Amino acid sequence: MPATAYQQLVTIFTRLYRYEHLAAMVGWDQAVMMPPEGNEARGAAMAELDVLMHRTLTDATLAELLAAASREPLSDAEQASLREMQRQWQLANLLPASLIEAKALAGSKCSHAWRTQRANNDWDGFLANFRSVVSLAREEGILLSHQTGLSPYESLLNKYEPGMTCAELDRIFADVKSWLPELIQQAMAKQATETRITATGPFAIEAQRALGVEVMALLGFNFAAGRLDVSHHPFCGGVAEDVRITTRYTEADFSQSLMGIVHETGHARYEQNLPHATRHLPVGRARSMGIHESQSLAFEMQLGRNPAFLALITPLIEQHLGPQAAFTAANLAQIYTQVQPDFIRVDADELTYPAHVILRYEIERALINGEIEPDDVPALWDQKMQAYLGVDTTGNFKNGCMQDIHWTDGSFGYFPSYTLGAMYAAQYFATLRRLYPDLDQRIAEGDLAPIFTWLNTHIWQQASHLNTDELIRSATGESLNPRYFRQHLAQRYLA
Repeated sequence: MPATAYQQLVTIFTRLYRYEHLAAMVGWDQAVMMPPEGNEARGAAMAELDVLMHRTLTDATLAELLAAASREPLSDAEQASLREMQRQWQLANLLPASLIEAKALAGSKCSHAWRTQRANNDWDGFLANFRSVVSLAREEGILLSHQTGLSPYESLLNKYEPGMTCAELDRIFADVKSWLPELIQQAMAKQATETRITATGPFAIEAQRALGVEVMALLGFNFAAGRLDVSHHPFCGGVAEDVRITTRYTEADFSQSLMGIVHETGHARYEQNLPHATRHLPVGRARSMGIHESQSLAFEMQLGRNPAFLALITPLIEQHLGPQAAFTAANLAQIYTQVQPDFIRVDADELTYPAHVILRYEIERALINGEIEPDDVPALWDQKMQAYLGVDTTGNFKNGCMQDIHWTDGSFGYFPSYTLGAMYAAQYFATLRRLYPDLDQRIAEGDLAPIFTWLNTHIWQQASHLNTDELIRSATGESLNPRYFRQHLAQRYLA
């Protein structure tokens, strides 16, 4: 019997998944192991692979197969799968292969040079490459907007957060900005009356790595399908069967690398537990980057910085780093909840972090919509850092507008996912606490199964079978409600 149109589509999208696997691996190698002089050739190879994937998605036969499959008697699961195939196909067909290649080359060049330019505080050198990245991102946003009817920036945002609008983000972020500054000040005033013992290094890198690996195991990471490495900027990449996570270490402070590992392990558990039967298809992938970030933040912020979890891992910390007065569960909780406005987003505390995200969202939206130019970014950054966090970044490009990798490769529209993810994670744990009133006690005893089982059932195994709002309503009983995020922060920092 000849293959149906849907079966032929499955074959094509499986091929795409294999290409994506290869792309993820060469991207990981570029960030972790590649010698510096390999970047030009690697960038060209990655651009070639991007073009190959784009051509596969835009082949004329795909349109015929999608139309034919829509007339076939498909199950509900197959109809959801076809919907996601159509969405991916539609977006690809709005962009020419020449733009895909140009974006890949420009992004590779800019991000590679950034690694040195940031260390040297070289804004002018960075700007020479950054202008091309912005120009190409604008071109992409404009082309997508012709079809979507959204603004250029919203069209890029929808690559990461399907269905999200700037109007909705503005509403959510305006609410956060109305109460966050006061909450930060209240938390800092409260903490000024408390005594905290600073952990004293140096902490050997190998000891930190061994501690991180043991915590990853506690959190259920499957080492047969993934690994931990070091990179300039921590990330989680790869595919479900082959997940790569990275962190970065400093001998002076173990706390950032450890919690960074917990964060990336949340991403990895999501990937490793996507439904096996469909993980090679669009419907079997992560729903959105906000949902992806909700997994890392559920692990890091909701679980990892929970005093009950810190009590659980205190013996491991002492085992690997040696005993000292700072290593009590209560003191570790103070270390991991210290509020201090500062320069760096990835090192920011849970309470000031949303301000970092909102700042970036407002700048990148104006940049892609053509309201400002790349040359304007530093001054606007300095203004917003002073207004939102009281931090002066004037002339400090490496700890200011050059600190993130996202803009170097054209990932405009990603930053809102972080705070959306924090809100989703707070809503998950509010639901979990209703189901398990003794959740903290279970965590302290090492029983993390209720958390992982709930996430696996309601988020991981659902993948993209539902849209984002349907997924959240199915899991928690209501749409995204930022109230849970505010309640969580108030409880943790003011109670």
